[in-house]
Amino acid sequence: MAKRILSGNEAIALGAFEAGCTVGVGYPGTPSTEILENFCLYEGVYTEWSVNEKVAIEVGLGAAYAGARTLVTMKHVGVNVAADPLFTSVYTGIKGGMVIVTADDPNMHSSQNEQDNRNYAKAAKLPMLEPSDSQEAKDFTKLAFNISEKFDTPVFIRPTTRISHSKTVVTPASKVDKGNAEIGFDHDIKKYVMIPAFARERHKVVEKRLIELREYAETLEINRIEEGSSDIGFITSGMPYTYLKEVFPDASILKLGMVYPFPEKMIREFAKKVKKLYVIEELDPFFEEYILSLGITVEGKKLFPITGELDPDIIKHAVNKNAKDKSIKISINIPPRPPALCPGCPHHTVFTILKERNMIVTGDIGCYTLGVLPPFSSMDTCVDMGASITVSQGIEIAMGKNYQHDTVAVIGDSTFAHSGITGLLNAAYNKRHSLIIVLDNGTTAMTGMQPNPLSGELITGETALALDYEKLGQAVGIDDSNIRIVNAFKKGDVEEAINSLLDTKKLSLMVIKGPCIIDIRKKKKKAKKD
Repeated sequence: MAKRILSGNEAIALGAFEAGCTVGVGYPGTPSTEILENFCLYEGVYTEWSVNEKVAIEVGLGAAYAGARTLVTMKHVGVNVAADPLFTSVYTGIKGGMVIVTADDPNMHSSQNEQDNRNYAKAAKLPMLEPSDSQEAKDFTKLAFNISEKFDTPVFIRPTTRISHSKTVVTPASKVDKGNAEIGFDHDIKKYVMIPAFARERHKVVEKRLIELREYAETLEINRIEEGSSDIGFITSGMPYTYLKEVFPDASILKLGMVYPFPEKMIREFAKKVKKLYVIEELDPFFEEYILSLGITVEGKKLFPITGELDPDIIKHAVNKNAKDKSIKISINIPPRPPALCPGCPHHTVFTILKERNMIVTGDIGCYTLGVLPPFSSMDTCVDMGASITVSQGIEIAMGKNYQHDTVAVIGDSTFAHSGITGLLNAAYNKRHSLIIVLDNGTTAMTGMQPNPLSGELITGETALALDYEKLGQAVGIDDSNIRIVNAFKKGDVEEAINSLLDTKKLSLMVIKGPCIIDIRKKKKKAKKD
């Protein structure tokens, strides 16, 4: 097969296809989004953007229970949303292989935090693989499906932003695997129904499996010792491995492709071979703490930063304080270019009005989060997907009835579908008086124009159901007069609606509709090609 240059995300999609994966589900989130967008292009596969990551894992579990090899994709914070079914899925196990991608984002290129999801692998007790380039991204994905079926467990793949978006050479396979499972659901209530009596027995299975996985890690080819100088040795994985090969090409390296569970014997063997041992890992001292627990002396986070991405210079200077800096210095002062809402963005209007009113604005995750920056400076909180609606309720409770109308929740259409609807229901049930504003630009703009349950389109481009805001508002008990849908580009209508809804002193749902300007351009280009 001809070699190809692929990003890590494209390679994971190819690896899943080559592994005989037929189901791909997920929620868009940088840096993971392109995996599912590429997987859906292969013939004979089913793909969907689920409404959130919890739903994606649950749909994926159902498919895996019925024997289909299944890929579930999300970014690192998405695993927080999916944690409930994730932990229990390790108890139930699977039938068809199930691989879950957690795309981590060191340095927070497009995220609200910098968590290290290797910790999820340990906490949930499931294996995790971490590739160092696109070829490994493809190969590790295929291996992960085999491990999943061999050990009856979901398996994590952890690319980071650099792996997801960097392109390297990949050699495709000449044939597609089919896996070992047959399609069909096996009735086995003691395996799949996690009432306490059954779950207690399944926990024993989990612990036994973990012992077997540790033994397996010792023989796994993706965990390997690269012999070099005995003066210095490194234990590493993922992208930092490529940096090490650049700055210390003659050093001894223990490269871990399976980053959990750990190959203890291999680690001990490697530590004996070198005089000085370092652990190179991005974010948490995940390897380091385990190696220290073995009684092995190792240098780690005392030298290397616990935040942000590593790079060759950081590693070189941490290990060798006297190393000469060979990096290229640019004498030109490039002016900063802070992010901003696009010219023509439909969100300009509402943030202008909210700034003029000087209200407390609880915000959410999306491109409209940029309303926090000048010239609008019109957002006071942003925590996680859907939190705008619920945080506003907490502020209302704390500040009392005299201040209940000073707070407005602002949320995008995709985020509203993801986890805002439950907040709306909570507000109605608990007799809140919030004004909830949904900014509907017809797409999931921040992650690259993916469709969602409010845009009326599937990942494949097929027409789909679009949620009816008015019926939803009525269903949770909001008065018809307190449900308003207005044009984002008509400032007078937007302003009048905000004022009148606040004056009612009742829970209100306001939808401001205006198409994303970039999505309009993309659709015009596509129409010309067609």
